[in-house]
Amino acid sequence: MAEKKLIRPKEGRMIAGVCAGIGKYFDVDPTWVRIIWVIVSFFGYVIPGVIIYIIAALIIPEEEEGVLDAEYVVKEEREA
Repeated sequence: MAEKKLIRPKEGRMIAGVCAGIGKYFDVDPTWVRIIWVIVSFFGYVIPGVIIYIIAALIIPEEEEGVLDAEYVVKEEREA
């Protein structure tokens, strides 16, 4: 089994890819992560939510060029 890594993917991102990376890491649709992030932010945590997002964007490494996700490759092979 491959080691799970929290990364910001190049595809599927809206701003910096933080929610897409978190969703991919926990095997959850990134849309749900975004919705939860916005709901929590609306309940009085807007500034900390933005600051945490910026920090996460700086800390979480970006997906490397030329590295393919094994799950994506398998999916593409099945569809072909």
